[in-house]
Amino acid sequence: MGAMRIFTIGYQGATQAALIAALTRAGVERLIDVRAVPLSRRPGFSKNVLANGLREAGIDYVLLKALGTPPEGREAARKGDHATLERVYAGQLELPEAIAQGARMLDLAAEKPSALLCFERDPHGCHRTLLLATIAADAEVVDLFVDPV
Repeated sequence: MGAMRIFTIGYQGATQAALIAALTRAGVERLIDVRAVPLSRRPGFSKNVLANGLREAGIDYVLLKALGTPPEGREAARKGDHATLERVYAGQLELPEAIAQGARMLDLAAEKPSALLCFERDPHGCHRTLLLATIAADAEVVDLFVDPV
């Protein structure tokens, strides 16, 4: 077996329907939400509403909050301060709960095609890229993009 493939996707500027369509096209069967705060002002992206929409499309939903970014890291990401985001997020990934959820994420992604979800459309400005570089360095990462509305 080759390297594990993990998809990533951000919902910035997207609708839930467009996100689900992108996941379905890619063959994703499970969405792993890696937001520390799984709420959104964007309609369709708060945890329960999103999980329901995914379930209707036949896609599993799993929330791994400990893999999200702490407030200081989110603030740095909003400001484009990638160095601070990297430093803060590296500390987050050293926490026991994050280590456990990181191992769970790898197990889940090994079971069926899975995508990590966060807000940022550009994966390079997002913690999901740092997460994969840290705990799944050998994985084949496929960044999916949702057509903005």
